[in-house]
Amino acid sequence: MSLENKIVLVTGGASGIGRATVNRLALDGAHVIVADRQVELSNEVVTEIIQAGGSAEVCELDVAEEGAAAAAIKAIVSSHGRLDGAFNNAGITGPTVKLLDIDPKEWAQVLAVNLTGVFSCVQAEIAQMVQQEAGGSIVNTASICGLVALPHATAYNSAKHGVIGLTKSAAIEYGPKKIRVNAVCPGFIDTPMLAKGAGASQEVLDGVVRQLPIRRIADPSEVADVVAWLMSPHSSYVTGVAMPIDGGWTAQ
Repeated sequence: MSLENKIVLVTGGASGIGRATVNRLALDGAHVIVADRQVELSNEVVTEIIQAGGSAEVCELDVAEEGAAAAAIKAIVSSHGRLDGAFNNAGITGPTVKLLDIDPKEWAQVLAVNLTGVFSCVQAEIAQMVQQEAGGSIVNTASICGLVALPHATAYNSAKHGVIGLTKSAAIEYGPKKIRVNAVCPGFIDTPMLAKGAGASQEVLDGVVRQLPIRRIADPSEVADVVAWLMSPHSSYVTGVAMPIDGGWTAQ
């Protein structure tokens, strides 16, 4: 078990990619802190992990709330003495409209969660990890929308491009401190967020599948597998990477 006894934080851990990753990290031996605004769902996830013989706990966290990430990290370190890894995954979709139709409040909300929220987590995590001899590993959730742009998603595209820039900056600045920082760039994954973005339309989803070289939408566990690898010693020479997990979509 490559993450045996590691203390790992997962934001947005109650559903979708976050939930799949929490389960995978626990299977790999980590003690996982499931951080999410959805406390009831987080409790369900933790109960499942413990019943399966894993180790996990709940942390109520809204990454967009000022000071919340720093407080969460402080509490984790107070309880466990360290933070070995973090998967900064919490995010929202934002409005599906043209640029001229974006409400400034919606723009601000998307950036507050998807970019500033990730920044706040990364800053607090690195502040702890620089004090640790072993450093740590951080993985951020970007998106294929951080590599290319989808129409009618200006706020989301902008935030996810920013996450990749943040990831690379942190990686080059803190590599000497044994801290690795990478990003995953999921494509079309079978999650509640995808269903919401597609308007829960099977016709739209079928159209997406026809555009994918692999010809299917991914299961969240397929992203979780990559995150677990990036978090583990098996990727010890990998940092500053924005890794597409998209069935070949951005290769076209």
